[in-house]
Amino acid sequence: MKLANSIIVSLLLLAVCGADSLRAQPPVRVGADRILEEPFVSWFHGKRVGLITNQTGLDSGRVSTIDGFRASQEIQLVALFGPEHGLSGAAQAGEQVESRMDVYSLYGEHRAPSPEMLRNVDVLVYDIQDVGVRFYTFISTMFESMKAAARHEIPFVVLDRPNPIGGDAVAGPVLEEGFQSFVGAFSIPVRYGMTAGELARLLREQDQISVDLRVVPMENWQRGDWYDRTGLLWIPPSPNMPTLETATVYPGMCWIEGTNLSEGRGTTRPFELIGAPWMDAAAIADSLNRQGLPGVFFRQQEFTPTFSKFAGESAHGVQIHVLDRDAFDPFRTVLALLAEVRSRHADEFEFRAAAFDRLAGNSWVRQMLTSGESPDRIIERWEPELTRFKSIRMRHLIYP
Repeated sequence: MKLANSIIVSLLLLAVCGADSLRAQPPVRVGADRILEEPFVSWFHGKRVGLITNQTGLDSGRVSTIDGFRASQEIQLVALFGPEHGLSGAAQAGEQVESRMDVYSLYGEHRAPSPEMLRNVDVLVYDIQDVGVRFYTFISTMFESMKAAARHEIPFVVLDRPNPIGGDAVAGPVLEEGFQSFVGAFSIPVRYGMTAGELARLLREQDQISVDLRVVPMENWQRGDWYDRTGLLWIPPSPNMPTLETATVYPGMCWIEGTNLSEGRGTTRPFELIGAPWMDAAAIADSLNRQGLPGVFFRQQEFTPTFSKFAGESAHGVQIHVLDRDAFDPFRTVLALLAEVRSRHADEFEFRAAAFDRLAGNSWVRQMLTSGESPDRIIERWEPELTRFKSIRMRHLIYP
C-alpha cells in the first residue's frame, strides 16, 4: 500500500509540475563565479578595471562582484558605475543618482561613461541582472557603455547572467526606426529571449560597434530555465521588480504606464494590479476571464497606491494571477485588457501617446487599439519583423 501511494504521489507531481521541472539540475554558475578562472582572469593581468554593477551583482556564493574584485589580487578595481536606481538599487524609476569620487552614475547627467570617468580604466566590465525585456534600462546602459568602450579602444567584458523569464520565448513588436529612447535603444522585440552576453554580441553586429567584446559565460544554464530553476537568489533589480512573478507579467503590463490606468506602482504588487478610481473592475475581470486567455486569471481587487498614479486614492482594479507561466502570453493579455477598458470607459480612459509608443516601439499598436482592432490582428502585424529578428538572434546564442 505504501508503495502504491508513493507511485500515485509521483504521478500527481508529474501531472502538476511537468516532468522537466523535476529533473536534477546543478546550480547555475554565473560569469562572476568564473572570472578568476583561466582563460578569463588573464584578460585582467596588469589592467585597471571599471565595473558597471548594482545590488544584483552577486556570485552563486552570494559574494558581491565589487567585494570579490576588491579581495582579488588579480584584479585592480579603480572605478564603479551604477545604472538606473543606483548601485544599491534603491532609487525609484527615473530618479537621477549623483556621482561621487570613483563611483559614477550612468543615470544622471551621463548615460554612458565619459572620457573623464574612463581616464584610468583599461577594461570595462558589466555585471547586472536584468529581466529580459527591452524597456528595462539596464541593457540600454550596457549598449551605451559598449559604445564608450569602443571610442576609448578598451575591452568590454560581460559577466553573463540568466534571462530570468527564460531564454527561449521571443515575443512582442520589434522597435521601429524613429522610436529609439533609453527605454528602447535598439531594434529588438520587447521579449528578446537572450542573456546579456548574447544580446551584447547581437548589438555589436547590428549597430556595428567596433568594440573588443568578451563574454564570461555561465555554466549549467539552459535556455528554457526560469530564474527559480537556477539556485540563485532573486535580488530585486529595481524597487518595482520585487519578485519573479512581477517579471513574468512585466513584458506586457509595463505598457499600462503609457495610459491613465495605474500599473500598481505604490503597491506591493506592481504590474500585477491594474486599475483606476473610475474602472468597473468586476465587469472587466468577468469579461476577460470569459475570453479564455491562456494561463491567466483576473480577480477584482481594490488598491490604494502610496505614490505614482492615484496616490492616496482607492482604485478599482484587477489582479493578474498567472496560473501557467509557459502558456501565459503577456502581450495578448495586455491588449485584451486595454481593449476591454477602452470599450467600457471611452470617456475616462486615455492613452499617454508618447509614453505608450516609446514602450511599444511604434505608434500603430496604439492606433489599432484606438480603431477597435482585435488583439489577434495587432499581433499578426508584428509577426513578420519578429520572425526576421529570430533568424538574426540565432547567430548569437551561447547556450543550448
